[in-house]
Amino acid sequence: MTAAHNEESFMEGTIESVLAQTVRPKRWVIVSDNSSDRTDEIVEKYARQHDFIRFLRITRAPGHSFGAKVLALHQGCKLLEDADYEFIGNLDADISLESSYFEHLIERFRQFPRLGLVGGFVYEAADAGGEYRSRSVNDVRNVAHAAQLVRRECYDAIGGYAILKYGGEDWCAQIKARMMGWEVESFPELKIFHHRHTGGSSHWFRNAFRLGKLDYSFGSDPIFELMKCLRRVGESPYFLVALARLAGFIWPSICREPREVPDEFVSFLRHEQRERLSSVWKRTRPVTPVQVSGQNSLPE
Repeated sequence: MTAAHNEESFMEGTIESVLAQTVRPKRWVIVSDNSSDRTDEIVEKYARQHDFIRFLRITRAPGHSFGAKVLALHQGCKLLEDADYEFIGNLDADISLESSYFEHLIERFRQFPRLGLVGGFVYEAADAGGEYRSRSVNDVRNVAHAAQLVRRECYDAIGGYAILKYGGEDWCAQIKARMMGWEVESFPELKIFHHRHTGGSSHWFRNAFRLGKLDYSFGSDPIFELMKCLRRVGESPYFLVALARLAGFIWPSICREPREVPDEFVSFLRHEQRERLSSVWKRTRPVTPVQVSGQNSLPE
């Protein structure tokens, strides 16, 4: 499924990337989310040429909403109801993939039956025409929403992608998957080329503040959040972004804003985060030699 809003600059490249795949989707639903540019025209042209591409246009009130994309995907799901499939996923409209991307993901699913949600690493260029490099936030434990596949049983178990006030449907999906015993993994060797430059946004403060509110809405552990932000404070020019994110995390707490997830979700997430903090502490804790029977010996 793909939700596209005014993606005329990238939509055709994304479609050509999928057409070049060694394993094509059985069905690809592309939803135009109230687009006002040539997105509809581009998708309709390819849908006439390829039976597996289905086009759907939805109209809504103008304005930005982090839930709009997921609402569009939910509408697109209706065009999959008569399809028999093993895997379902999301593909953003401003990316391209290596030709064997989906083939390799399916191979991973076949090799590891408990894998529920998988994807690759996102690569971006610092500026137009620049070299594509792996994003600093890429992590094997987290699967970017840009180009991911979900095993059908896992997708049904988590109830699909959630509509959330501050976004984060990809993060929510993988936490739910792990709660239900599924494994989640991102593979560094599988590259997703993101063609929209995100580093120069004039709304960096607003976005960082929103991410802090997102972390709060999921019940992120306060100590984990603080450590995550402090780690970036000394990395100019990111220290202002880190402070804005921390402010976004604190503000809804002061306002006593209700969270968007149940208590068991919060407990599971905080347990994961505390385990990560504990593992980092064990790796960075200095080992002090102690005297045993007249010899220097390291504690086990």
